[in-house]
Amino acid sequence: MEAIEVKLSDIIIQHPGINSFPELMDAVRKMSSDDMLYLVFDVKPDYRDTPRNWEWKLESVFGQGDK
Repeated sequence: MEAIEVKLSDIIIQHPGINSFPELMDAVRKMSSDDMLYLVFDVKPDYRDTPRNWEWKLESVFGQGDK
């Protein structure tokens, strides 16, 4: 099975209605697949409420999946 790269910029582009970091976290959390996915931080989210540890927070919800 080949790993699939998921770019953060693609998630942001595919969800233009996202207006805050918590909304972005929800979109990342809902990503699930039978394939191996890995998240690539190619951009920093440009939301007013993006925390300093945004990478860790997104990685955490991405790893949890939609549970």
